Amino acid sequence: MAPTKAKSLSYLRWLLLLPIPALWCVLGHFGYLQFLENRLLDLRFRYRGQIEAPVKLVYVDVDTRAVELMGERPWSRALYANVAEALFEVGQAKSIAFDFVLSPINRSGLVDEKRVRKSNAELRRVILDHPNRMVLAAQYTAGSGVIQAEDINRQMPLLRKGWVDRTKNDVPEMPENGFTLGPNGAAAARVGLIDVDVEYSGDAVPRWVPLFVHTKVPTLYHLSLQLVLQYFGLDESAVRIGSDHLDLVQPGGATLLTIPLREGQLIEANWFSRWDDSRFNPRHSLADVISAIEDYNSDKPDQHAAAEKFFAEFKDAIVLVGPTDSLLQDLAPTPLDSSPVPKVGLHGNLVKTIVAEKFLVRTPEWVMWLAALGLTIIVSALAVAGGVRGLLAKVVALIALAGYTYVSFYLFAHSQFVLPMAAPLGAAFTTSFGAIIWQLVDEEKAKGRIKGMFGAYVSPDLVDRMVEAEDDPQLGGHDAEITAYFSDIQSFSTFSEKLGSGPLVELMNEYLTACTDIVQSQGGTLDKYIGDAVVAMFGAPIPLPDHAFRACVATQLVHHQLGELRKKWQAEGSKWPEIVWKMQTRVGLNTGICMIGNMGSRTRFNYTMMGDNVNLAARMESGAKQWGVYTMCTEATKLACDQHGGDRVVFRPLGRIVVKGRTLAVPIFEIVGLKETVSHQMRECAEIFAGGLAKYYARDWDGARGLFARSSVVESNLPGQTPGVVSNPSLVYLGITEHYKQEPPPENWDGVYVMKEK
Repeated sequence: MAPTKAKSLSYLRWLLLLPIPALWCVLGHFGYLQFLENRLLDLRFRYRGQIEAPVKLVYVDVDTRAVELMGERPWSRALYANVAEALFEVGQAKSIAFDFVLSPINRSGLVDEKRVRKSNAELRRVILDHPNRMVLAAQYTAGSGVIQAEDINRQMPLLRKGWVDRTKNDVPEMPENGFTLGPNGAAAARVGLIDVDVEYSGDAVPRWVPLFVHTKVPTLYHLSLQLVLQYFGLDESAVRIGSDHLDLVQPGGATLLTIPLREGQLIEANWFSRWDDSRFNPRHSLADVISAIEDYNSDKPDQHAAAEKFFAEFKDAIVLVGPTDSLLQDLAPTPLDSSPVPKVGLHGNLVKTIVAEKFLVRTPEWVMWLAALGLTIIVSALAVAGGVRGLLAKVVALIALAGYTYVSFYLFAHSQFVLPMAAPLGAAFTTSFGAIIWQLVDEEKAKGRIKGMFGAYVSPDLVDRMVEAEDDPQLGGHDAEITAYFSDIQSFSTFSEKLGSGPLVELMNEYLTACTDIVQSQGGTLDKYIGDAVVAMFGAPIPLPDHAFRACVATQLVHHQLGELRKKWQAEGSKWPEIVWKMQTRVGLNTGICMIGNMGSRTRFNYTMMGDNVNLAARMESGAKQWGVYTMCTEATKLACDQHGGDRVVFRPLGRIVVKGRTLAVPIFEIVGLKETVSHQMRECAEIFAGGLAKYYARDWDGARGLFARSSVVESNLPGQTPGVVSNPSLVYLGITEHYKQEPPPENWDGVYVMKEK
């Protein structure tokens, strides 16, 4: 290519690549990268790990044991009153918050109104005894029908959605007035929102919460902020709301702390610890608190002392009482908890975030644009650099990507600084990747031609190794544990007689393609074709710990696919003789140590397998014919398969044999099928057959013949019914037992059958 033309093409490529970083930034601007950005933020949380908080916070769980103890709903508020009173007076807790709405109970004929009034009065008494120390939840819910006679939708007034007129804003579901107002209208319990801005969070993790809402009633604050106010001994008059922050002001006028706000209203939670870590999140079941109250009131000194020790854990603590039982459906994942955990933990983390002033710092949007463009230019320029230092430049490009990632993680871990990652990394990676693809297109085409030519003759995995290897292939091998696979078409010589060379080649190509595709899809490596036979290995050249399981699964997929091919061939009518419609293949497997490597002459060799265990696999394939099965394997293969595949592959023991050319007995098994496909009839057959085999070993020939006769009628493969089937294991053993009945084996016979043929 002429230099001028090459330079023009280079400019064109860069012009076509420039919109890529811009596209990433546009996606980020409109929120389409929010999910990915959240995942990257979660990774930063996990990299940072758990951190301490300068506030003592204890959770009381309304868990399964507590729900069982409290009985049917509505739960008595007197129980909450007893718990709160004990935590305040015995445990000396600083404050208590309930993460569920204690709204007016719907009066119905099934509810004892006197009992409700009495339980409410008990809770009101405790609230008035400890004014402003208890926080009760309020929540925006959709049509609960608890307070109002008719269902309504309570819309949370979010400023980002334009809900600025407090006279038009809905009021959330509130606790009973009797709990929040004392005598003469004085405040009793505090009211705190427990809502989350789910849409703004962008995924299932509750990340952003409104710290306040303006409603027809005075401004309502979030439960976590109410707890912080109580922690510092302040009331709602200490709150000053700005356009992008919220200040807590001390009585003297000094600002105690400033809370940054997003969208004028939202705060982002900083997650301090995993939910199930008892050191960072001490927790007790509500049932244990109730039990401790009983022990505290006991006249037994040891129980009383144990209760005092229990309640001492609550001294000066903020206590959060919340639902944790999964049936209460108040669970969600967190950045530090992959599985859903109780949402009450969100309020605890918000309290810790505010008190510790560890607010997540978000950058303005222009930082995303600048980082995306700058990182893309640096990485792409290095990635496409050529010449003798081309490889070094590409390494530096990767280091630049890794460096930006490390800086993002480091800044978050040490200063809660959230640097945008999705758009900058995505833009830099995709742009440089596109440039590299263009630069390497000619080399990839050449490599593709090489793989295409050689892949038609040897394993694609082996071709990949040859292409990537720095040294030329050499003779030699090594020992490795593999599973050897041999398959052969039943009565193939008949096919050769009935089909001409053209149809035979077409048939074999279709059959061998199907077999090879399945073997390779399960991780097997094709060794060779020997006429109609397929020889393969599982576990080399790429090591596979579950090679035996993969080989067993491959045999069943081959049989299933051959069944589909038989239907196809039969549907093609007179194109194929009837023998093709009944084609069956036999497969033999064995697992063990074999010699693997390049075998042959110095000028031409094959990557293959050798050894006694390979020969034994071949004997399994040929021996399958004598036992009337289509897949036979050794005990070694079964044990290795069970180790990695569990009970998915179903085996049937066929006895112990001595194959021709060996002296040691080998337990053999038929692979009946896969767990999900084996019929009830076949399972019944295997069970009866196993009983017959036991009597066979016990030399009970009549008993064995009776059971084998029963199993023979429920075999999956029956002569005259199943295409190509001429025998099955039950029929084979009927013949063997009849022979042994007439000519019993010697007294030292141990059940081993010696095969006379290969």
